[in-house]
Amino acid sequence: MGSFKCSVFILVLHLLEGAVSKSLIQLNNNGYEGIVIAIDPNVPEDETLIQQIKDMVTQASPYLFEATERRFYFKKVAILIPEKWKTKPEYVRPKLETYKNADVLVAESTAPGNDEPYTEQMGNCGEKGERIHFTPDFLAGKKLAQYGPQGRVFVHEWAHLRWGVYDEYNNNQKFYFSNGKRQAVRCSADITGKNVINKCQGGSCVTKSCKLDKVTGLYEQGCEFIPHSLQTVKASIMFAQSIDSVVEFCTEKNHNKEAPNLQNQKCNLRSTWEVISDSEDFKKTTPMTTQPPTPTFSLLQIGQRIVCLVLDKSGSMANGDRLNRLNQAGKLFLLQTVEQGSWVGMVTFDSVAHVQSELIQINSDVERNALTKSLPTVATGGTSICSGLRSAFAVIRKKYSTDGSEIVLLTDGEDNTISSCFNEVKQSGAIIHTVALGPSAARELEELSKMTGGLQTYASDQAQNNGLIDAFGALSSGNGADSQRSIQLESKGLTLQNNQWMNGTVLVDSTVGKDTLFLITWTKQPPKILLWDPSKKKQDGFVVDANTKMAYLQIPGTAKVGIWSYSLQASSQTLTLTVTSRPSSATVPPITVTSKINKNTGKFPSAMTVYAKIHQGASPILRATVTAIIESVNGKTVTLELLDNGAGADATKDDGVYSRYFTAYDANGRYSVKVWALGGINAASQRLIPQQNGAMYIPGWIENGEVKWNPPRPEINKNDPQSKQVCFSRTSSGGSFVASGVPQAPIPDLFPPCQITDLKAKIHGYKFINLTWTAPGDDYDHGRAHKYIIRISANILDLRDKFNDSIQVNTSDLIPKEANSEEVFVFTPENITFENGTDLFIAVQAIDKANLKSEISNIARVSLFIPPEIPPEIPSPSLPCPEINVNSTIPGLHILKIMWKWLGELQLSVAL
Repeated sequence: MGSFKCSVFILVLHLLEGAVSKSLIQLNNNGYEGIVIAIDPNVPEDETLIQQIKDMVTQASPYLFEATERRFYFKKVAILIPEKWKTKPEYVRPKLETYKNADVLVAESTAPGNDEPYTEQMGNCGEKGERIHFTPDFLAGKKLAQYGPQGRVFVHEWAHLRWGVYDEYNNNQKFYFSNGKRQAVRCSADITGKNVINKCQGGSCVTKSCKLDKVTGLYEQGCEFIPHSLQTVKASIMFAQSIDSVVEFCTEKNHNKEAPNLQNQKCNLRSTWEVISDSEDFKKTTPMTTQPPTPTFSLLQIGQRIVCLVLDKSGSMANGDRLNRLNQAGKLFLLQTVEQGSWVGMVTFDSVAHVQSELIQINSDVERNALTKSLPTVATGGTSICSGLRSAFAVIRKKYSTDGSEIVLLTDGEDNTISSCFNEVKQSGAIIHTVALGPSAARELEELSKMTGGLQTYASDQAQNNGLIDAFGALSSGNGADSQRSIQLESKGLTLQNNQWMNGTVLVDSTVGKDTLFLITWTKQPPKILLWDPSKKKQDGFVVDANTKMAYLQIPGTAKVGIWSYSLQASSQTLTLTVTSRPSSATVPPITVTSKINKNTGKFPSAMTVYAKIHQGASPILRATVTAIIESVNGKTVTLELLDNGAGADATKDDGVYSRYFTAYDANGRYSVKVWALGGINAASQRLIPQQNGAMYIPGWIENGEVKWNPPRPEINKNDPQSKQVCFSRTSSGGSFVASGVPQAPIPDLFPPCQITDLKAKIHGYKFINLTWTAPGDDYDHGRAHKYIIRISANILDLRDKFNDSIQVNTSDLIPKEANSEEVFVFTPENITFENGTDLFIAVQAIDKANLKSEISNIARVSLFIPPEIPPEIPSPSLPCPEINVNSTIPGLHILKIMWKWLGELQLSVAL
């Protein structure tokens, strides 16, 4: 097709909690191991839930095995049990398993009756999903009629999660035209059923045949395709796994390529089995000749947090005020970030390791302050990272097993011996978070995070970017309750001259406010600090630490909701401001910004993709302003506005996931990411938005010729208080990635426009076709494309496979707009038959000024429907009518009266 494939390495920002850790799933001899199913801490204790999870996976395994032609099955599953549940001898402490890296989350529904199973998918076709969501009621079998057996649903969701396929139904468009005939959106097209509507009035409902919409020619609003309960077709699991006969994924042979569903839109009309066959899993396996074993389960119960700081104090830490900045960041972590009840120890290292503090449980400010006094103050000696790690293991083992413990490792130095302790790290069961400080930190450092599922961050020597404090502020617990989690509201820095002021505001919303901390740092002399609460009351009482060059103020109780104002004055130095808080309520979920690093290395010219997910509980936050700041090892920063528009890098519009491509490389090495998220008067929290990727809700079944309806799906409550506008601010570290293969300046233009994924087409006046789409850019979704090529065909596969041979539309008057603008183009089809009942398929390709071409867009379709002419109105009789005695016995009078009545009724019906 002549298109430049948009090969994308995925970078996902971690905003509040640090980068969401990678899944621990591994494929071992056709069996999936390391699957983590977590029970949310807010789920009431119920041991039967554990058995229900086991039953679901056990039922799913043979179904998956046969559906994948004997290739895959579920082998080992870990179930994470909340800390508050009763302890049992068979419950053991997790190792690398955490709520952050759980593959399946079992949580209460956010609204009564909303038990829809679904999978979060941020990426494109073929890319792994984020997490599967089930509710306890679903696992208990209370939704069997609507979704089918739990094991079958798990396989449906697993295909989303593991292989990046999409659903083959469409809740927003349930019917379409094909060759002039109305079809239900389904796959395969051989699934049988009836198109009916359930008309309800006054508490009683009647099933009726669907009427036609006179404008579209399709069925009226509310019409449903109801499948027969008895079927013979075997495909497809991504349409309706709840149908008993369905035991396979659609293949190229039986896939319904014309159906307007996400699988066709996202995956270029390919069947789900074609996508699965292209996966790494498929390529690494061959069909088994024997039956797989039954899945095995480990029961893991979350315990107290155990964390040891491992901090570099080698001679290079004296450069660029690094040691002092380490103290500032370390104090934020110890005073605010780490949760009450946690056990914390500290080790420093240069050429050898030094134990600064054994494990201490944090029960009050006394322990927090004691630990801050152990932070290093003198930098000297070489760099031996493994010495620090081994010493940390020893500190932890004096009191606990290292399983599930955490190590925060900071270093700025090179160390060629770091790989010598990789095996010890793997065997320890500890999670290692790495902080690379400055341009020369050991290259192998990130390997420690990768192998243990820890967070990796990078902080430059540019103090005004506040990167080191952001990195430590992101280290909240992967298992802690939401109500205890530290949330960063603001992080800002500025270099001031000649008694300049650094002025600004911080928004404290109603979901946070507990333990609110204002932290200010400087590089030379203490600045003048002014802070006012929302009532304009000046706040005093800052604790000043002159040695560490920082001051902080803990707001007692819960901080007032509203706008806090600050003014800082200094000369010839750099100031930073950091504001953190905790949720104000244990029952109202806070607004959070989360994400993950899917690919943390990228080779030029592969674009990176930045994702940020903003939610309040399970409800997405829409219309927020989200900005990413990406800083290279050279100190150059690039600002990206992240969008939730369903175009370019963004997979789905209005799902609370904001995305953008990054292409502005300027050097090889580490890049740090920082994000601001601001909810103003336009931001809103939306509840009960139907999930894009999940098991289909069956509205009813036809049994013995009779339609048996299921309860209707829960509707969006537009008057729900959580759907109202919300104001908030959040900022945090987005982790880091490493770039390679970047050429020296000037950087060549090797980035094409990104694929158009939201092309839509409508017919106007039975002659004109109106196209709309979101403009791509010159480089992916940045800048302005040079031109568009639009082609049409009456055959959908010809358009896909022979795009350059298809009929081209004249676009000489179509000048591309700036990226992310709405494009509108109207044309009349030429050189092709376009008459009543005709299906026409359309696709667009963007080309930049370097003649680099995007992938072909999603294929839009129009079906020409010309409604039949309405018969002319029959005029009423105009002859004079004699007066007739109704009691007359004149012959034929009775027939005359009947005809007169009939003519009157006919006139009335024509008028209507």
